[in-house]
This record gives sequence, structure tokens and C-alpha cells, in this order.
Amino acid sequence: MTDQSIGSLTAQDARRPPFFVQLKVTGQVTYLGLVRDRAASLASAQVDEIVADAGGAVGDSHHGIDRASCMRLSLVYAPGTMIRNTRQITIVSDEELAEVAQIMGIAQVSPAALGATIRLCGIPALSLLPPSTRLLFSSGAALVVDLENAPCNHPARLIDTPATGHPGFRQAAAYRRGVCAWVERPGLITANATVTVHVPSQPPYPHMP
Repeated sequence: MTDQSIGSLTAQDARRPPFFVQLKVTGQVTYLGLVRDRAASLASAQVDEIVADAGGAVGDSHHGIDRASCMRLSLVYAPGTMIRNTRQITIVSDEELAEVAQIMGIAQVSPAALGATIRLCGIPALSLLPPSTRLLFSSGAALVVDLENAPCNHPARLIDTPATGHPGFRQAAAYRRGVCAWVERPGLITANATVTVHVPSQPPYPHMP
């Protein structure tokens, strides 16, 4: 899309698509977990429901309004800079974890081993949902997608080693590791709750390097 076409779209506001478009799919919660003490273990422990407030999942060690910036933002902030915590909740999908397991040649990849807060089914290519996507849960809470949660070494240590001749976790999980999100509307997230997905309709930025 060119600058001229974007300008035309902006000028003709009546023709602009809605700011958010609801996908024609409905997700469902298949796992909920909390990482209660990151110093002890990065794995999450399964729970029946999560109370989501402005700081994230109550009782999870990632809970908080602010956090120290990490390596993912090393080109933006000095390490340890206090910033808004938009990585409160980790979301993965049944379908993508099954793909990762198949690529690795192992039986399964556990959401607990990934430290996942929520596992969903029914949302294709969950890891590729764009930033600012809204996830509305039937049990009350609403989350906003921050970014893809790129695979790292820490959960790889808790996952079975790949079968002979198969890629390891970091390679297999590229663009399949899920997303991080933050709480926009506090509320409950319960096992088996359904989820609607509302994706922003903004066109891609035309001046990417």
C-alpha cells in the first residue's frame, strides 16, 4: 500500500474498515497455569481458573504493572530499564505445540514446561496474531497481544530432547511459541472458557527498513 493510497483511505473516513475485525473462529481454553516462583522453576502449575487484574495473572511471578526491560528490547532500552509490563501472560496453542512436537519427533510439548499461563485451541497461527489483537474471554477478562513470544533456551531445558536427526526446540518452535499479552479488562479466565479474537485492521507500515 502506497503513501497516496493510505492518504486516500484516511481522507475518506466513511470507507475506512472497522478498526478491529472479529475473526470467524472461536478459541477455547484447554490449560491454565501459574509460575509461582521463577527462582525455583520456570514451569507453570495447572490451575482451574485465573484472576486477571491490571498486573496480570494474580499469583504468577510475572504479575506486575512494571518490569525491567530484557534482551528483547536491547536495541530500545538499556538493560534493566523499568517499563510497562506488557508480558504479563504467556499464551500458546494446542495446534502449534503439536506442530513443534512433530518437528522435534517427540510425543508432545507440555504447556507447563513452557511456563504457559494459557493454552488455547481453535485459533489458527496464534503466534502470528498482530500486536494489539484483543482476546475476549467468555468468563470475563480481556487481553491484548503484545508480541510473538520468541523461543528461548530456558524452556528448552525442560522439554524432551529431539529425536535423532530432528531439530531442537528453538528451531522447531520458531513462530509457533505463542504470544505474550497484558490485561486490558480485569476478570476471570476459567478452564474451557471460549475466546473471541479481534484483530486490528490497520495496514502495514510502508516505510520499514
